Amino acid sequence: MTATLYLASASPRRRELLTQLGYTFTQFSVDADESQLPDEAPLAYVERLARLKATSGVAMGYQDAPVLGSDTIVVLGQQALGKPKDKNDFIAMMQALSGTTHQVMTAIAVADSQRVLSQTVITDVTFKPLSDLEIEQYWHSGEPQDKAGGYGIQGLGGRFVTQLSGSYFAVVGLPLYETDELIKAFMAGVDE
Repeated sequence: MTATLYLASASPRRRELLTQLGYTFTQFSVDADESQLPDEAPLAYVERLARLKATSGVAMGYQDAPVLGSDTIVVLGQQALGKPKDKNDFIAMMQALSGTTHQVMTAIAVADSQRVLSQTVITDVTFKPLSDLEIEQYWHSGEPQDKAGGYGIQGLGGRFVTQLSGSYFAVVGLPLYETDELIKAFMAGVDE
Protein backbone atom coordinates (compact mmCIF):
# COMPACT_ATOMS: atom_id res chain seq x y z
CA MET A 1 0.00 0.00 0.00
CA THR A 2 1.35 3.40 -0.91
CA ALA A 3 0.00 6.89 -0.46
CA THR A 4 1.54 10.26 -1.03
CA LEU A 5 1.73 12.46 2.02
CA TYR A 6 3.94 14.93 3.82
CA LEU A 7 5.77 14.45 7.10
CA ALA A 8 5.99 17.71 9.07
CA SER A 9 9.01 16.70 11.14
CA ALA A 10 12.78 16.98 10.86
CA SER A 11 13.19 13.82 12.95
CA PRO A 12 15.25 11.08 11.31
CA ARG A 13 13.54 8.57 13.62
CA ARG A 14 10.07 9.53 12.40
CA ARG A 15 11.30 9.37 8.81
CA GLU A 16 12.60 5.82 9.37
CA LEU A 17 9.40 4.70 11.09
CA LEU A 18 7.10 6.16 8.42
CA THR A 19 9.26 4.47 5.78
CA GLN A 20 8.63 1.15 7.57
CA LEU A 21 4.92 1.61 6.91
CA GLY A 22 5.56 1.73 3.16
CA TYR A 23 4.23 5.22 2.48
CA THR A 24 5.66 7.51 -0.16
CA PHE A 25 6.22 10.88 1.50
CA THR A 26 8.16 14.11 1.49
CA GLN A 27 9.67 15.31 4.77
CA PHE A 28 10.00 18.94 5.84
CA SER A 29 10.26 20.80 9.13
CA VAL A 30 7.91 23.38 10.57
CA ASP A 31 8.90 26.24 12.83
CA ALA A 32 6.18 26.12 15.48
CA ASP A 33 6.14 27.54 19.00
CA GLU A 34 6.33 24.40 21.12
CA SER A 35 5.90 26.15 24.46
CA GLN A 36 3.43 24.60 26.87
CA LEU A 37 0.55 26.94 27.70
CA PRO A 38 -0.05 27.90 31.35
CA ASP A 39 -2.14 25.20 33.09
CA GLU A 40 -2.19 23.08 29.90
CA ALA A 41 -2.38 19.37 30.76
CA PRO A 42 0.31 17.19 29.13
CA LEU A 43 -2.23 15.23 27.05
CA ALA A 44 -3.81 18.41 25.65
CA TYR A 45 -0.33 19.89 25.09
CA VAL A 46 1.09 17.01 23.03
CA GLU A 47 -2.07 16.69 20.93
CA ARG A 48 -2.14 20.44 20.28
CA LEU A 49 1.49 20.33 19.08
CA ALA A 50 0.86 17.43 16.68
CA ARG A 51 -2.18 19.21 15.26
CA LEU A 52 -0.24 22.48 15.06
CA LYS A 53 2.59 20.84 13.10
CA ALA A 54 0.18 19.21 10.65
CA THR A 55 -1.90 22.36 10.10
CA SER A 56 1.25 24.53 9.88
CA GLY A 57 2.43 22.31 7.03
CA VAL A 58 -0.87 22.86 5.24
CA ALA A 59 -0.56 26.63 5.85
CA MET A 60 2.97 26.53 4.40
CA GLY A 61 1.47 25.37 1.11
CA TYR A 62 1.74 21.59 1.39
CA GLN A 63 -1.83 21.13 0.17
CA ASP A 64 -1.72 18.55 -2.60
CA ALA A 65 -1.55 15.67 -0.09
CA PRO A 66 -2.30 15.16 3.61
CA VAL A 67 0.26 16.37 6.16
CA LEU A 68 1.28 14.17 9.10
CA GLY A 69 2.42 15.92 12.27
CA SER A 70 3.65 14.26 15.45
CA ASP A 71 5.00 15.19 18.83
CA THR A 72 6.35 13.18 21.76
CA ILE A 73 6.65 14.21 25.39
CA VAL A 74 7.82 12.42 28.51
CA VAL A 75 5.50 12.93 31.48
CA LEU A 76 6.31 12.31 35.13
CA GLY A 77 3.32 12.91 37.37
CA GLN A 78 1.66 15.79 35.53
CA GLN A 79 4.91 17.44 34.43
CA ALA A 80 5.98 17.31 30.79
CA LEU A 81 9.73 16.86 30.44
CA GLY A 82 11.05 18.47 27.27
CA LYS A 83 14.53 18.30 25.80
CA PRO A 84 17.15 19.07 28.45
CA LYS A 85 18.19 22.74 28.47
CA ASP A 86 21.65 21.90 29.77
CA LYS A 87 23.55 19.26 31.73
CA ASN A 88 22.03 20.26 35.09
CA ASP A 89 18.53 20.04 33.65
CA PHE A 90 19.37 16.60 32.23
CA ILE A 91 20.74 15.35 35.57
CA ALA A 92 17.57 16.53 37.35
CA MET A 93 15.42 14.70 34.76
CA MET A 94 17.37 11.45 35.09
CA GLN A 95 17.28 11.61 38.88
CA ALA A 96 13.50 12.14 38.75
CA LEU A 97 13.00 9.24 36.29
CA SER A 98 15.35 6.90 38.17
CA GLY A 99 13.54 3.89 39.61
CA THR A 100 10.09 5.18 38.59
CA THR A 101 7.42 4.65 35.96
CA HIS A 102 6.63 7.56 33.67
CA GLN A 103 4.45 8.04 30.61
CA VAL A 104 5.55 8.78 27.07
CA MET A 105 2.79 10.50 25.11
CA THR A 106 3.04 10.61 21.34
CA ALA A 107 0.35 12.45 19.43
CA ILE A 108 -0.16 12.09 15.71
CA ALA A 109 -2.29 14.28 13.45
CA VAL A 110 -3.16 14.20 9.77
CA ALA A 111 -4.46 17.38 8.13
CA ASP A 112 -5.43 18.93 4.85
CA SER A 113 -7.12 22.26 4.16
CA GLN A 114 -10.51 20.85 5.22
CA ARG A 115 -9.94 18.83 8.39
CA VAL A 116 -7.63 17.36 11.00
CA LEU A 117 -7.70 13.90 12.58
CA SER A 118 -5.55 13.19 15.63
CA GLN A 119 -4.83 10.55 18.23
CA THR A 120 -2.53 10.22 21.24
CA VAL A 121 -0.79 7.03 22.28
CA ILE A 122 0.34 6.69 25.91
CA THR A 123 3.03 4.22 26.93
CA ASP A 124 4.20 3.46 30.47
CA VAL A 125 7.99 3.17 30.79
CA THR A 126 9.79 2.05 33.94
CA PHE A 127 13.43 2.95 34.61
CA LYS A 128 15.82 1.03 36.83
CA PRO A 129 17.46 3.01 39.64
CA LEU A 130 20.28 5.03 38.02
CA SER A 131 23.64 5.78 39.60
CA ASP A 132 25.28 9.20 39.34
CA LEU A 133 28.01 7.58 37.21
CA GLU A 134 25.47 6.11 34.76
CA ILE A 135 23.78 9.50 34.41
CA GLU A 136 27.13 11.24 33.86
CA GLN A 137 28.30 8.70 31.28
CA TYR A 138 25.01 8.88 29.43
CA TRP A 139 25.23 12.67 29.18
CA HIS A 140 28.72 12.41 27.70
CA SER A 141 27.50 9.94 25.06
CA GLY A 142 25.82 12.92 23.36
CA GLU A 143 22.54 11.04 22.94
CA PRO A 144 20.28 12.83 25.46
CA GLN A 145 20.70 16.43 24.26
CA ASP A 146 17.92 16.44 21.63
CA LYS A 147 15.56 13.91 23.22
CA ALA A 148 12.32 14.58 25.08
CA GLY A 149 12.84 13.50 28.67
CA GLY A 150 16.57 13.32 28.05
CA TYR A 151 16.74 9.77 26.69
CA GLY A 152 16.35 7.69 23.56
CA ILE A 153 14.89 4.22 24.09
CA GLN A 154 16.19 3.06 20.70
CA GLY A 155 19.76 3.98 21.67
CA LEU A 156 21.88 3.80 24.79
CA GLY A 157 18.95 4.98 26.92
CA GLY A 158 17.23 1.67 26.29
CA ARG A 159 19.47 0.04 28.88
CA PHE A 160 17.66 1.95 31.65
CA VAL A 161 14.23 0.54 30.76
CA THR A 162 13.08 -2.41 32.87
CA GLN A 163 9.46 -2.49 31.70
CA LEU A 164 7.34 -1.05 28.94
CA SER A 165 3.56 -1.21 28.64
CA GLY A 166 2.20 0.14 25.37
CA SER A 167 3.82 1.02 22.05
CA TYR A 168 7.60 0.85 21.79
CA PHE A 169 7.43 2.75 18.49
CA ALA A 170 5.45 5.57 20.13
CA VAL A 171 8.33 6.00 22.59
CA VAL A 172 10.75 6.19 19.64
CA GLY A 173 8.51 8.90 18.12
CA LEU A 174 5.85 7.44 15.83
CA PRO A 175 3.44 4.63 16.81
CA LEU A 176 3.33 2.39 13.74
CA TYR A 177 -0.06 0.73 14.12
CA GLU A 178 -1.91 3.88 15.18
CA THR A 179 -0.25 6.04 12.53
CA ASP A 180 -1.16 3.58 9.77
CA GLU A 181 -4.76 3.37 11.01
CA LEU A 182 -5.08 7.17 11.29
CA ILE A 183 -3.75 7.71 7.75
CA LYS A 184 -6.12 5.05 6.37
CA ALA A 185 -9.08 6.62 8.20
CA PHE A 186 -8.14 10.08 6.91
CA MET A 187 -7.79 8.82 3.32
CA ALA A 188 -11.16 7.07 3.63
CA GLY A 189 -12.80 10.31 4.70
CA VAL A 190 -13.57 9.28 8.27
CA ASP A 191 -14.08 12.16 10.71
CA GLU A 192 -13.19 12.20 14.41
